[in-house]
Amino acid sequence: MNTYRVAHVTSPGGAFEIAEREQRRPETGWVRIAVDACGVCRSDAAFVEGGVPGVRFPVVAGHEIGGRIAELGAGTAELGWQVGDRVVVGWFGGSCHHCTPCRQGDFITCVDLKVPGWAYEGGFAESVTVPVDALARMPDALSAPDAGPLGCAGVTCFNGLRRSPARSGDLVAVLGLGGLGHLGVQYAAAMGFETVSVARGAEKADFAKRLGAHHYVDSTATPVGEALRSLGGAKAVLATAANSEAIGQTVDGLSARGELIVIGVDFEPLGISPAQLIPPARVVRGHPSGTSQDVEDTMAFSALHGIRPVIETMPLDRAGDAYDRMMDGRAHFRMVLTTA
Repeated sequence: MNTYRVAHVTSPGGAFEIAEREQRRPETGWVRIAVDACGVCRSDAAFVEGGVPGVRFPVVAGHEIGGRIAELGAGTAELGWQVGDRVVVGWFGGSCHHCTPCRQGDFITCVDLKVPGWAYEGGFAESVTVPVDALARMPDALSAPDAGPLGCAGVTCFNGLRRSPARSGDLVAVLGLGGLGHLGVQYAAAMGFETVSVARGAEKADFAKRLGAHHYVDSTATPVGEALRSLGGAKAVLATAANSEAIGQTVDGLSARGELIVIGVDFEPLGISPAQLIPPARVVRGHPSGTSQDVEDTMAFSALHGIRPVIETMPLDRAGDAYDRMMDGRAHFRMVLTTA
């Protein structure tokens, strides 16, 4: 009997344990991936802690998966996939194809979105089986540990910026300089925006400039809205920090018809009044990741412009350590589990 190892938790908030699963042939429309690397995302906590409906324990989390196709289910070869293809599977782990958003072509807002680690076992494993529509081709220029985080953190920043009203030369601010924000700054600069990095502490300024930021705002020293207005007003703010108070403070720094793009998750109200939005026609938009095609676009852009996540790697056996480092803020931006 062929088996593979997973790192799972057996109860909400439990410790990670290494366990074995029986290897099974993928069903029609699904493929099996040999996992080379999987990023640890803060949103994995929603599944590990049992904080979302429908989570079934034991849980194998992980939705920033980089690996190689190991086995094809029926109907997948006809779509152009082959054993050995290098692929990434991100937050978008497949869609239902029949709900209203899917029928309108808006697959990322599918009402039954198949997120790895929630709808099926995720990438904290040596093997994972996924729907074929979840697959994004990985460019040769990217390694699996670098590519995996682009399937969630990367595509969320990249897609949020390219769908904003900002155009090359416009002032764009990125709030936060963590696992999402350090990628957002790189994408903003590469897209030709006059890029402002906003974070806490003067000591982060040099790093922000190395990532490509033209300006740095220490939010502990200067009111963010005031700082952005002094630069002419931001056409877009990409809010990666998971802090509603900090997000709300950026609104007054938007230009006329500027857009606040919220990708950092917090459950507290933003504290924004209609009076801040209506006269200058400002927009507040939530942005949910991207489809497998969006992930491919993100990886291609990253490869072209030399954009990479800053990562720390740990073997699968240390999944618990990697998870703890990501959740308590000790990680240097992104933790990635490897199976080699």
